[in-house]
Amino acid sequence: MSNSVDVDDLRRRLLEAGYVADAGLATALACAVALERAVLLEGDAGVGKTDAARALASVFGAQLLRLQCYEGLDLAAAAYDWNYGKQLLAIRAAEASHERTPDLYHDEFLIHRPLLAALGATRPRGIVLLIDEIDRADDEFEAFLLEFLADFAISIPERGTIAAKHPPIVVLTSNRTRDLHDALKRRCFYHWIGHPSVEREIEILRLHLPQLAPALAADVARASASLRERELRKAPGISESLDWAQTLQLLGAERLSAEVFEPSLGSVLKYPEDIETALASAAAIIDG
Repeated sequence: MSNSVDVDDLRRRLLEAGYVADAGLATALACAVALERAVLLEGDAGVGKTDAARALASVFGAQLLRLQCYEGLDLAAAAYDWNYGKQLLAIRAAEASHERTPDLYHDEFLIHRPLLAALGATRPRGIVLLIDEIDRADDEFEAFLLEFLADFAISIPERGTIAAKHPPIVVLTSNRTRDLHDALKRRCFYHWIGHPSVEREIEILRLHLPQLAPALAADVARASASLRERELRKAPGISESLDWAQTLQLLGAERLSAEVFEPSLGSVLKYPEDIETALASAAAIIDG
């Protein structure tokens, strides 16, 4: 297949872009790229879903377009809108010069929001469209997205249908605050990104913080894994582990010890009750 993507090669290139992907994630991304289908990445906040899209854009030298979803997201914010102010100025200018009113639905008056902009790639794999936290959007937007993903096209009443010459690479992310419709999932490859194993988290820490002492990286990874096993309001993600490691570096720590554990907890836990839970089990967490 001419459009095929080698999974091992993609995994290596993602690593070069600063992202540690396991075999399952690399396979889902490779299939989505090769078959021009969207990929849906679900998982808890902070496990690296958004960073996967960023790394994928880096791998292909593609432009990254991000659509942040929220309740009430509509087509004017997600797909396209008309520049009404500019249209009005054009009308007034034409009236003042006694000229014919220009075509108010020309390209110069069309505002390209992320979905429409994603259809404008000038080469294959030239755009990565990140639809972030789709679970925050309403059912109505999810229904529109079904049509978009089916044809990679948008119908504009005043202009007709605009279709992609080169379909974008589409990455959807969800924190699973609500269940997505089966119809949307059917249009996507799927991968659940869980919290990393201790070994993989050590690899991530060393990749992003090359000056971090190996022993401290191991301590942070084990302690983060221990924290995730407890009943917390917000379990630490990879970004919090990185913040924790950097904080410990600033404190001059070579290992995670009781002396630096409590002062550094604000970098990894974000709720006072979570900090209390961690302090109650400090010895067990430090020992990993």
